[in-house]
Amino acid sequence: MPTSDGTAPTATPRALPAALVRLGGFLLKPRVYLGFLLLLAASAAIHMLLLGPQSFGVVPGIPYGPKTDWPGPYSHVNNYLIFKQSFAHLAAGKDIYGPFPAEHFDYFKYSPTFALFMAPFAFLPTALGAVLFNLLNASVLVVAIRRFPALDDRARGLLSWFIAPEFLGAAQNLQTNILLLGLLLLAFHYCERENALAASLLVVLTFYVKIFGLFAALLFLLYPKRTRLVLYTVGWLAILGALPLLVVAPEQLAFLYRSWLGLLRADRLAFVGMSVMGWLRAWFGIDPAPLAVLGAGAALALIPLANLRAFREFGFRLTYFASLLIWVVIFNHKAESSTFVIAMCGVGLWTFSEPRRRWRLALASLCFLFTSVAYSDLAPGSWKAHFVIPYVLKVVPLIAVWLVTVVQAATWSRKIGEPAERGLAA
Repeated sequence: MPTSDGTAPTATPRALPAALVRLGGFLLKPRVYLGFLLLLAASAAIHMLLLGPQSFGVVPGIPYGPKTDWPGPYSHVNNYLIFKQSFAHLAAGKDIYGPFPAEHFDYFKYSPTFALFMAPFAFLPTALGAVLFNLLNASVLVVAIRRFPALDDRARGLLSWFIAPEFLGAAQNLQTNILLLGLLLLAFHYCERENALAASLLVVLTFYVKIFGLFAALLFLLYPKRTRLVLYTVGWLAILGALPLLVVAPEQLAFLYRSWLGLLRADRLAFVGMSVMGWLRAWFGIDPAPLAVLGAGAALALIPLANLRAFREFGFRLTYFASLLIWVVIFNHKAESSTFVIAMCGVGLWTFSEPRRRWRLALASLCFLFTSVAYSDLAPGSWKAHFVIPYVLKVVPLIAVWLVTVVQAATWSRKIGEPAERGLAA
């Protein structure tokens, strides 16, 4: 109704926007988004345990291993069982890279050092150990997000929710990618704090989890203490590499490293996963050698390192680090879905460090849609079967973002009159 002066009454603001603001504020509280990741990790392990056994049928050998039948049935926490049993096999003097079809499906592919690190879990009941394993991995990532430099709570919260779908996938597979991501984020943190000993240790730990983590050592070249970082890295490689001598003889350890390298060499030729190589094959019918594509990708990744003047800029270092997180996934021809939590974190860091750049948000949205949502159970099965999987759509937007980060880092320059960015490495 009109008011006494004949004017239309002022519309009362709706409560919904205010409610959404309050909800957003709640979701961006550290205890909420970090606690959610921990809860997600534990619940994912419990869910997989409750699913019971699964059967792969009789699989007549895996392309990169001895001809072995895998009769099953196997647990839905099969990956965890591979990790857990690796210590028992190590301590028993067995070839930890051999087939153990009576215990689990597939082969152990990590280092002898990682097998030693699984010692505490070897003595726990499988159910308890699986939950604690996921919680340990998630805890490392939670600490890393909390300590990550130059991001406020809002940016950390947006990053956490952004990677949540891929985090869930990795947690359901009881894989080590969550742990690997946490170690890499902490390595960057300690690089910025000029703690060369801790930063190099963390990067070497990623290598003994998954060898591609060592590529993060390129980050060391951005810092004044690069020589010390490299020397510490070599030292940690030697120390951690020899650590299994606590339970095996030197001859056995040398044999295990030869067996590991042999498995990795055969595994490299087995198949092409969700990667640049898979995209080239699916879209263009090109089937280049993985090492050729990897070499080309490495050459492109090195280009920003020629921009020496930019090394003192924190924004440059963060952009290059985000680029490396994406690179280690999209150029890994064995990349599986659970690995993409690392690449999506790279996208998130690059996006939310400059949240007002709409074009960055647009690219990040495409990554979220095609890398995370389109590959999840939220997408129709026919869409995944006919488009997402055959055309390797999971990796395509990541390739685009990676190329943008490389160009940005390679051409990085401070605008005239703009103050230099402050950073502990400057």
